[in-house]
Amino acid sequence: MIIDPNGIGPAGRDTSLAAPLAQARAYARASRAPATRLAYRRDWAAFTAWCHDRDQGALPADPRLVALFLAHEAARGLRPSSIGRLLAAIAFAHRQAGCVPPQAQPQAGVLAEVIAGIRRQAGTAPRRKQAADDRVLQAMLAALPATNLKAIRDRALLAFGMAGAFRRSELAGLRCDQLDRTPEGMTVRFGATKTDPEGRGVCIAIPEGRRIRPVALLEAWLEAAGITDGAVFRDVVRGQASAGPISDRTVARVVQRAAQAAGYDPARFGGHSLRAGFLTSGARAGASLFRLKDVSRHRSTDVLAAYVREAGLFTDHAGETFL
Repeated sequence: MIIDPNGIGPAGRDTSLAAPLAQARAYARASRAPATRLAYRRDWAAFTAWCHDRDQGALPADPRLVALFLAHEAARGLRPSSIGRLLAAIAFAHRQAGCVPPQAQPQAGVLAEVIAGIRRQAGTAPRRKQAADDRVLQAMLAALPATNLKAIRDRALLAFGMAGAFRRSELAGLRCDQLDRTPEGMTVRFGATKTDPEGRGVCIAIPEGRRIRPVALLEAWLEAAGITDGAVFRDVVRGQASAGPISDRTVARVVQRAAQAAGYDPARFGGHSLRAGFLTSGARAGASLFRLKDVSRHRSTDVLAAYVREAGLFTDHAGETFL
């Protein structure tokens, strides 16, 4: 049997299999989130370009060649998490083409050794951005008075993003039809997400609030920008809101600009700072892991437990009575 280039079903002129083959391809594409597929395409393009420059074949790739590529990327400063994603992208491309992934080939031992060495040399401690907790966020909002449309948007993005513990991709892709106003605040409904890939859907609540007031700031942005449907957060060009959504990189830039305006080092903040800020503030206020998980939608409580431990480092400290 001749295999289809996408690794699914037979290739050739058998039109009786055309419809099942198209459906199978659609299901295969749906096995990865759109953001993941985009990242994989970029990573695969980087690998194929690297191979082309060295007159090497990228498909199928020898595990030793992949090991050299990953070592090259690590030497350029790529973090172990990004190295892991590169390898996943290469494996995904091989499976799609009906080839054995490099890490499953007989010569994969050297590849595993190189990856282990990269992780060991880089260290295993995660490098998180500083959390934009309630105190930091209030300073950011105070430093961004609502003097123009972009400032109104940024204030809404910061407050609502932190209040919902949003991932930056979720915040950038937020749409009006996901929002529902309630007497207590606002609900946000999600379909398929990173922790809900089957698309069962989940709903989170954003309280009205008394200090940060995320719902009021969001409504101020929607009214000022004249947005009633489509993307919630949009680029502002010449004082007008654009039609399309912002990118996840814009989320990070907004956080960093606000941090700098409030007198913080912007390099210590990023798009994840809003999500981390909610978890840090919630843990410090005594919220349980399960209440935090209701908002953050983490699949595991392990990550949440780390925030709770850090928030309570000085609570009931063993040396409190004698130091």
